Amino acid sequence: MTGRGAGPQPTPDTPSEANTASGGSRWHRPPGIIAAYEAEPWSTRAHTMVRWASIPMETVQQELPSSGEVLEIGCGHGLFSLTAALGSEDRRVIGTDIDGAKLVEARRAAQAAGLGQDRLEFVQVESDWRPPVEQTYGAVVIIDVLYLLGIAAALDLTAAAARVVQPGGTLLIKEMDTTLRAKSAWCSTQELISTKLTRVTEGETVELVPLDAIRTVMQEAGLDVTTRALDRHYVHPHALLIGQRC
Repeated sequence: MTGRGAGPQPTPDTPSEANTASGGSRWHRPPGIIAAYEAEPWSTRAHTMVRWASIPMETVQQELPSSGEVLEIGCGHGLFSLTAALGSEDRRVIGTDIDGAKLVEARRAAQAAGLGQDRLEFVQVESDWRPPVEQTYGAVVIIDVLYLLGIAAALDLTAAAARVVQPGGTLLIKEMDTTLRAKSAWCSTQELISTKLTRVTEGETVELVPLDAIRTVMQEAGLDVTTRALDRHYVHPHALLIGQRC
């Protein structure tokens, strides 16, 4: 690894290399995503590595449109936003979060990966922020955020996110399937550690939101909703709600 003061140096695997035939730059592969954080503190490097290993981010990324503007709500250190931006040169990704310190590191990671604000932008927002209806997006993404809000606020955010999806656009919500009880119990325990002990994650509560409740709100907002189980080979009960606006 490089020292904290130096970012990754250009190699044949950096974003300057032309995209491969399979789509996305070679930096889109997991080692390259993690390499963008090499200059960050060890706690950030460890957190992003664990996040990448424990969440099927690539699978979620593949559900995005290949072009257009993508809004991620609650982007944290920017790991998924970075993944989405590197996944297609025709996307512009905006990541929002309440934690300014994480966004500083996210911006440095984006710079290390060769992504300017024309491809990837990070914006700090207040905890009660909702995307304004005047601006719509080709895709909106929420990954493992709703369970930190309490059920009422989580469903309110879901409705607000659905309202800013363009015709033909997509809302992706990656949450936990509460019907998988053993995995849900493990997930709740881990997140309590993150929010209460290590304080890596901002949040005062851990309350898994039933997928049926999220799905209902999405459908009431006019989206056609399908659900993908993503828990295979993972200890967490990952599930992805995919809402399409016709």
